[in-house]
Amino acid sequence: MEARSGRKDGVVILSVSGRLDAFGARQLELCARDALSDDDRDLVIDIGGSSYLSSGGLRVFSALKKEMKRRNGRFALAAVGEYPKKVLDMAGFTQVLDIFPDAGSAVSDIAHKRKNPSLSGELVYKKIVADGVQLTIEPGRILAPSVLRVTGNLDNVLYSRITEPDVKQKKFSEVTYSLGLGALGADVKDAMPLLGEMITLHGSMVWLPTDGNNTPDFLTPADPESNVPVYTGYNITLDGQFAEYFTLESEDPRGVSISALYKAIFSSARDRVRDYTGLVAVVIWGVIAGFASSGIKKAPLATAAPPGGESIMAPAHVHDWLASDAGKSYAGDTLVSFGIGIDLKTSPSHFRPETLSALYYANPLNTGAAQEMYLHNHGVVFRNTPYDASLDLNAQVKKITTDGEFVDMRHLLDSTRLRKAKIGVAYIQDIIRNA
Repeated sequence: MEARSGRKDGVVILSVSGRLDAFGARQLELCARDALSDDDRDLVIDIGGSSYLSSGGLRVFSALKKEMKRRNGRFALAAVGEYPKKVLDMAGFTQVLDIFPDAGSAVSDIAHKRKNPSLSGELVYKKIVADGVQLTIEPGRILAPSVLRVTGNLDNVLYSRITEPDVKQKKFSEVTYSLGLGALGADVKDAMPLLGEMITLHGSMVWLPTDGNNTPDFLTPADPESNVPVYTGYNITLDGQFAEYFTLESEDPRGVSISALYKAIFSSARDRVRDYTGLVAVVIWGVIAGFASSGIKKAPLATAAPPGGESIMAPAHVHDWLASDAGKSYAGDTLVSFGIGIDLKTSPSHFRPETLSALYYANPLNTGAAQEMYLHNHGVVFRNTPYDASLDLNAQVKKITTDGEFVDMRHLLDSTRLRKAKIGVAYIQDIIRNA
């Protein structure tokens, strides 16, 4: 059995040739898994090149129909030959499967009936287009002004000056969205040598231990009030709600970069948002087009500081301290991220430079528009987590971090690209430094 995959009007088409016996069915199952990205909702299998169908093929058809239903999409068969039709009739499958004379008519029917509630509901009140980025905006719910709470000193990270008193404990229940430098361990002494990039998402902590293995770890406690603490040497936490939700749909297969996405949000906020300070906190749930990332290799402890009091980001030291993972594309997989963005055209008139500098650093691996903005984002990659922008962002983030197939976690470079995304934006009014 062989299968060729293609796409038309956003529908994945698998064209099968050869026998769909037990072995062929297993091959088809693998081909379908490889062909489907997390944002795909509709699948057509053209079996015009297959003259034999067994119960193994029926089992795969049933599983794929169930999977596409889970994705709020459709599954269809096309070009069913005489013998496969008899098998489908005998098993009662012609009553439960959508069957079309050819793949083109199947795609046309799916495209005609397809709906996208996120772009047509009453909550949608504005669309914006900026530098080729098109976003649809829905209002959120603001109960109180959103603020960022900063624990620790970023300079202690950048100059590798962290000592035991600098490492704080946080309960899982204390943070919904945060990023920074952290670790898990039996106690602070156990955690300190492993302090690395971290993100917390709705009670889950994901982090990249600096143990030399370059393999992220995570924990989602059943009881967020448990006495298992997160140890952090530096942390930025969002305190507040999303004022707006943006939906991104990119027609460009290369997607839209994170820097272009933030640029569009900033440009729109300058014109529309009252009390816009040039500082936003952003949660993204999207589908990856291209992945660019970095990660700290060593825990920035005082005992490992570069000579002469230099920064670990200085040219002479950056390759010893910062790892790039440019070879990992993760195209078609799901990204969940939390980050902050500083609009340099607006923020200096609202915040002192020393206040803003507590939030970001100039990552030397970034090649984006640093003269316009500073971005600080961490992201987690998941797989087999269907994307549907009509669903609630917070509920989906919690579901994905609990049930999703975990793949990776990194500090995101600004050139990371998304082809679809739902984005929660909080417009920050203040920065609070915690002891």
